[in-house]
Amino acid sequence: MTIHSKIPTHGKRILATILSLFVVASMATYSAGATSAAETKQAAGGQQQAFDWEIGTWRTSVQVLAEPLSDTEDVWLKFDGTSVVKPLMDGNANVVELRLTGAAGTVKALNFRLFEPGTQRWSSTFANLRDGMLTPSVYGTFDGGVGTFLGDDQLDGRPIKVRFIVERQGPDRAKFTQAFSADGGVTWETNWIAVDRRK
Repeated sequence: MTIHSKIPTHGKRILATILSLFVVASMATYSAGATSAAETKQAAGGQQQAFDWEIGTWRTSVQVLAEPLSDTEDVWLKFDGTSVVKPLMDGNANVVELRLTGAAGTVKALNFRLFEPGTQRWSSTFANLRDGMLTPSVYGTFDGGVGTFLGDDQLDGRPIKVRFIVERQGPDRAKFTQAFSADGGVTWETNWIAVDRRK
């Protein structure tokens, strides 16, 4: 997902306009077929329902490492705002609307999650509306209330591994942590920490 900003995020590849069009189309289809949502979820099993607890509006506090994987002294940028999670396509997808403000500026972003029935896993793709681009997706599953997502990206032209962890810490609290690795996943450096509390 590569959530990182200074504020521009790294490794963007696809115009976020495509995401916006897809989300609009998905919302229309979701409204038309909402009556079959329960049957679809029951057939898919637990992984499809892994994000159900997150649907709704949250207050979020975010810390972002300004210069990840660098030799400079760590400087953390702080933001506060809201995270709104909306279901799409009978629970086969959801979208997160993220709005943050802080001393470093404003972040408006989308996070699109899509369930893959064949693999029983989720993909997660982040779009920063500042530059209108998507990051490469990360992929993962949930186990015991913790979702672990892995993927590949680039940072300043060099290949990196990306790890994103979602932790449900009760009915009204969640933690999201992103880390980068420049050595193939041997060591990791955390660069994004978000703590959400339900409004």
